[in-house]
Amino acid sequence: MSSVAGRASTPSKRRLTADVREALRDLNIQLSLLNRRFGGRVELKDVDWTCLDLINRYGPLSPTALGRRAGLHPATMTGILDRLQKGGWIVRERDPESADRRAVTLHAVRERNAELFELFSGMNNRMDKLCARYSVAELEVIADFLQRTGAAGHEAAEELAED
Repeated sequence: MSSVAGRASTPSKRRLTADVREALRDLNIQLSLLNRRFGGRVELKDVDWTCLDLINRYGPLSPTALGRRAGLHPATMTGILDRLQKGGWIVRERDPESADRRAVTLHAVRERNAELFELFSGMNNRMDKLCARYSVAELEVIADFLQRTGAAGHEAAEELAED
């Protein structure tokens, strides 16, 4: 087979790029469904789960820092934090370092994480099996792509917030 015929029979880079974007859209939908069902099991709204995940990953955080990371207005944060505290997912502690006596720091209640891990075990097991099919080099490319995709999403969200 000639090289021209070989190139003509393979998908173009433009088509593959479109396929990647479409796959990411599908992934977004499936992860949203998973998160919604997950949240339903532990009585967390999507936005509550997002904030709890951010506190678990980057906390302790101030409500202002959490609001910035989540892209949420401070007034919205109050209701979310009230629900998370009432559900026993977080605690608000006075910040002894702050000159402002009203300042609080948000801490995740780590003892509750076992409940979260159990609910996500099905997805985590599936991801372990999926990743086992790839070489170390392929996983490095996938991880790089996903990290860059996350950064691109963050930049796009920041642009939208400026408008």
